[in-house]
Amino acid sequence: MVIIGVVLLASLRGAMALTGSAQDARLRLLAVLSAENNLLEARLTGGALPPGTTTQACDEGGALFTCEQSVQPTPNPFFRRVQVRVLHPEDAGEREYALLMSVIPTTN
Repeated sequence: MVIIGVVLLASLRGAMALTGSAQDARLRLLAVLSAENNLLEARLTGGALPPGTTTQACDEGGALFTCEQSVQPTPNPFFRRVQVRVLHPEDAGEREYALLMSVIPTTN
């Protein structure tokens, strides 16, 4: 009886770990989609990207994230380096779910 109880407890613990893993994978996928949308929006602005860092709330698929967009100049003045970090507000902004970077032409 004790052996069966230990086996059932171990299988329950394994199932819980898989459920947590699936939820984490879902959040990461949604964060990447949110970062891609942010980069696409920056690309569609026509290159009017002043250097600096902006932070905004961005949600995707019902999950709330915080997107931090950093625009930096490059050695070529006709391009900007845009980096998007996606953080989950429940993790106190410490855990990064996605980080994407792109070089976008400007309208100089």
